[in-house]
Amino acid sequence: MKMSNSITKGKVVGFSYHLKNSQGATLDQSDEPLLYLHGWQNIIPGLEKELEGLVENNSKQVVVSPEDGYGTYDESLVFQVPKAELPPEAELEIGMEFQTDTADGRMVLYLQEVREADVILNGNHPLAGETLHFDVTIKSIREATKEEIQHGHVHGPGGHHHH
Repeated sequence: MKMSNSITKGKVVGFSYHLKNSQGATLDQSDEPLLYLHGWQNIIPGLEKELEGLVENNSKQVVVSPEDGYGTYDESLVFQVPKAELPPEAELEIGMEFQTDTADGRMVLYLQEVREADVILNGNHPLAGETLHFDVTIKSIREATKEEIQHGHVHGPGGHHHH
Protein backbone atom coordinates (compact mmCIF):
# COMPACT_ATOMS: atom_id res chain seq x y z
CA MET A 1 0.00 0.00 0.00
CA LYS A 2 1.40 3.38 -1.05
CA MET A 3 1.65 6.00 1.66
CA SER A 4 -0.38 9.03 0.74
CA ASN A 5 1.93 11.94 0.21
CA SER A 6 0.24 14.67 2.22
CA ILE A 7 1.20 18.29 2.78
CA THR A 8 3.41 18.64 5.85
CA LYS A 9 6.26 20.92 6.85
CA GLY A 10 9.22 20.55 4.49
CA LYS A 11 7.19 19.54 1.42
CA VAL A 12 7.29 21.51 -1.81
CA VAL A 13 3.69 21.98 -2.88
CA GLY A 14 2.37 23.07 -6.27
CA PHE A 15 -1.18 24.39 -6.40
CA SER A 16 -3.41 26.23 -8.81
CA TYR A 17 -5.89 28.70 -7.40
CA HIS A 18 -8.67 31.14 -8.09
CA LEU A 19 -8.91 34.03 -5.64
CA LYS A 20 -12.06 36.11 -5.19
CA ASN A 21 -13.08 38.84 -2.78
CA SER A 22 -16.27 38.78 -0.69
CA GLN A 23 -18.19 40.38 -3.56
CA GLY A 24 -17.22 37.47 -5.82
CA ALA A 25 -14.89 39.47 -8.07
CA THR A 26 -11.75 37.63 -9.25
CA LEU A 27 -8.63 39.18 -7.69
CA ASP A 28 -6.06 36.72 -8.97
CA GLN A 29 -5.80 33.26 -10.46
CA SER A 30 -3.14 30.87 -11.56
CA ASP A 31 -3.66 27.73 -13.63
CA GLU A 32 0.10 27.14 -13.73
CA PRO A 33 0.91 25.62 -10.34
CA LEU A 34 2.40 28.03 -7.84
CA LEU A 35 5.20 26.27 -5.92
CA TYR A 36 5.95 27.00 -2.30
CA LEU A 37 7.79 25.41 0.63
CA HIS A 38 5.23 24.37 3.25
CA GLY A 39 5.85 25.53 6.81
CA TRP A 40 8.12 28.48 5.97
CA GLN A 41 5.54 31.25 5.58
CA ASN A 42 6.15 31.51 1.83
CA ILE A 43 2.40 32.09 1.40
CA ILE A 44 -0.13 33.87 3.61
CA PRO A 45 -0.61 32.07 6.95
CA GLY A 46 -4.36 31.53 6.63
CA LEU A 47 -3.92 29.66 3.36
CA GLU A 48 -0.89 27.65 4.47
CA LYS A 49 -2.72 26.42 7.59
CA GLU A 50 -5.70 25.19 5.52
CA LEU A 51 -3.55 23.27 2.99
CA GLU A 52 -1.85 21.20 5.73
CA GLY A 53 -2.65 17.51 5.30
CA LEU A 54 -4.16 17.72 1.79
CA VAL A 55 -3.00 15.25 -0.89
CA GLU A 56 -2.51 15.55 -4.66
CA ASN A 57 -5.63 16.39 -6.67
CA ASN A 58 -7.49 17.54 -3.54
CA SER A 59 -9.48 20.70 -4.07
CA LYS A 60 -10.48 22.95 -1.24
CA GLN A 61 -12.27 26.22 -0.77
CA VAL A 62 -10.54 28.36 1.82
CA VAL A 63 -11.76 31.61 3.32
CA VAL A 64 -8.96 33.71 4.83
CA SER A 65 -9.64 36.64 7.16
CA PRO A 66 -7.60 39.84 6.71
CA GLU A 67 -5.69 39.00 9.93
CA ASP A 68 -4.49 35.72 8.39
CA GLY A 69 -4.07 37.25 4.93
CA TYR A 70 -2.57 40.61 4.01
CA GLY A 71 -3.45 42.35 7.27
CA THR A 72 -6.16 44.75 8.31
CA TYR A 73 -6.31 48.13 6.63
CA ASP A 74 -4.31 50.78 8.48
CA GLU A 75 -5.19 54.42 7.70
CA SER A 76 -1.90 55.59 9.22
CA LEU A 77 -0.04 53.95 6.32
CA VAL A 78 -1.51 56.38 3.78
CA PHE A 79 0.83 59.27 2.96
CA GLN A 80 0.54 62.44 0.92
CA VAL A 81 3.91 63.07 -0.72
CA PRO A 82 4.96 66.06 -2.87
CA LYS A 83 5.80 64.94 -6.41
CA ALA A 84 9.17 66.66 -5.99
CA GLU A 85 10.19 63.92 -3.54
CA LEU A 86 9.70 61.13 -6.07
CA PRO A 87 12.39 60.08 -8.56
CA PRO A 88 12.02 62.58 -11.44
CA GLU A 89 12.30 59.83 -14.07
CA ALA A 90 9.52 57.74 -12.52
CA GLU A 91 6.58 57.20 -14.87
CA LEU A 92 3.77 57.47 -12.36
CA GLU A 93 1.27 54.65 -12.70
CA ILE A 94 -1.43 53.69 -10.21
CA GLY A 95 -0.36 50.56 -8.35
CA MET A 96 3.37 50.99 -8.92
CA GLU A 97 5.57 50.22 -5.92
CA PHE A 98 8.08 52.40 -4.14
CA GLN A 99 10.40 51.08 -1.46
CA THR A 100 11.32 53.24 1.47
CA ASP A 101 13.42 52.62 4.56
CA THR A 102 11.72 53.19 7.90
CA ALA A 103 12.70 52.67 11.52
CA ASP A 104 11.05 49.22 11.26
CA GLY A 105 12.95 48.25 8.14
CA ARG A 106 12.04 48.37 4.48
CA MET A 107 8.47 49.16 3.52
CA VAL A 108 6.67 48.95 0.20
CA LEU A 109 4.35 51.82 -0.72
CA TYR A 110 1.82 51.55 -3.54
CA LEU A 111 0.92 54.57 -5.65
CA GLN A 112 -2.77 55.11 -5.02
CA GLU A 113 -3.54 58.49 -6.54
CA VAL A 114 -1.75 61.13 -8.62
CA ARG A 115 -2.72 64.78 -8.13
CA GLU A 116 -1.38 68.03 -9.47
CA ALA A 117 1.38 68.69 -6.96
CA ASP A 118 1.46 65.52 -4.92
CA VAL A 119 0.68 61.82 -4.83
CA ILE A 120 -1.00 59.51 -2.35
CA LEU A 121 1.18 56.55 -1.38
CA ASN A 122 -0.29 53.65 0.55
CA GLY A 123 1.71 51.24 2.70
CA ASN A 124 -1.18 48.79 2.95
CA HIS A 125 -0.99 45.75 0.66
CA PRO A 126 -3.62 46.19 -2.10
CA LEU A 127 -5.51 43.26 -0.56
CA ALA A 128 -5.27 44.51 3.06
CA GLY A 129 -8.62 44.39 4.79
CA GLU A 130 -10.05 41.94 2.25
CA THR A 131 -11.50 38.58 3.21
CA LEU A 132 -9.96 36.24 0.64
CA HIS A 133 -11.86 33.37 -0.96
CA PHE A 134 -9.51 30.79 -2.46
CA ASP A 135 -10.46 27.86 -4.62
CA VAL A 136 -7.34 25.69 -4.53
CA THR A 137 -6.34 22.47 -6.30
CA ILE A 138 -3.19 20.64 -5.19
CA LYS A 139 -1.16 19.70 -8.30
CA SER A 140 2.06 18.29 -6.86
CA ILE A 141 3.78 17.43 -3.59
CA ARG A 142 7.43 16.46 -3.21
CA GLU A 143 10.09 16.40 -0.53
CA ALA A 144 12.11 19.62 -0.36
CA THR A 145 15.84 19.34 -1.05
CA LYS A 146 18.34 20.05 1.75
CA GLU A 147 19.25 23.30 0.04
CA GLU A 148 15.62 24.43 -0.19
CA ILE A 149 15.16 23.75 3.54
CA GLN A 150 18.32 25.74 4.33
CA HIS A 151 17.22 28.67 2.19
CA GLY A 152 13.57 28.49 3.27
CA HIS A 153 12.11 28.65 -0.24
CA VAL A 154 11.62 26.65 -3.44
CA HIS A 155 14.38 26.43 -6.04
CA GLY A 156 12.35 25.69 -9.14
CA PRO A 157 11.86 22.35 -10.91
CA GLY A 158 13.83 19.56 -9.28
CA GLY A 159 15.04 21.84 -6.51
CA HIS A 160 17.85 23.49 -8.49
CA HIS A 161 18.89 26.98 -7.69
CA HIS A 162 19.62 30.07 -9.77
CA HIS A 163 20.48 33.37 -8.13
